[in-house]
This record gives sequence, structure tokens and C-alpha cells, in this order.
Amino acid sequence: MKTTLCRVVVAACVILPIGAVDAQTPASSSTGTQAATGNAQAGKDLYLRYSCYACHGYAGHGGAGARLVPMRMTLPSFTAYVRSPRQMPSYSTKVLTDAQLADIWAHIQALPKSPLPKDIPLLTQMLNEK
Repeated sequence: MKTTLCRVVVAACVILPIGAVDAQTPASSSTGTQAATGNAQAGKDLYLRYSCYACHGYAGHGGAGARLVPMRMTLPSFTAYVRSPRQMPSYSTKVLTDAQLADIWAHIQALPKSPLPKDIPLLTQMLNEK
């Protein structure tokens, strides 16, 4: 059973992952923030429908694929990467439109960021016990 399940997950990740993060491409504008474009709820539906979570995790990190949260790519960079990626299958406009990619990007932008280590009470407690 484990072998079958593993093959299904690997197949989904190879066939259907969406997006990757290029840490060299910032998502912020000169003011330090960038307004989300697209519909985050529609993006969540697409993220689930296309099994992005299979490689990138439900939270945008923790899977075998690239970490998506925090999203460091602008929408144009994200779209360009998904159209011509380095380490995943490409998605043409026939598969996902630019508007759908904007929705997925908005969903990823809306995912909660991981807390800083100093903001995790149990970790702070453990460090203080040393």
C-alpha cells in the first residue's frame, strides 16, 4: 500500500505542481509591499484542483517542492516562471490562464507566514532552560 501511495504522490507532484520560489526575485515594490492581484479564494480552489499541495504542501511549504511562503516573486515573475520553469513542468495558457495564475498567486500571498523563533513560546521556554 505504501508503494502505491508513494507512486501516486510522486506522479501528482511531477504532473501537477504549480510555481516555485526564486529567492533572488523580491515580491515587494519600492514601498516594501505589493498589493495582491487576483482572487485568493479562487486561487485556493485552483491550488487544490491542480494538486499544488502534493509538492508544495497545503501551507505553501513543507512538501517536496519549493517553498512558496513567503512568496518572494512578483506576479509577473511568478507567471513567467510557471510558463517556463527550471524544475517543474510548464503550464501554458491553455492549461492555466494568466487570470488563474493571478488567483493562485493571491492565494499564496494570503497564506500565513511562519512565526519568528522568538514568537514561539515553547521554543523560547526550551532555550531559556539551558
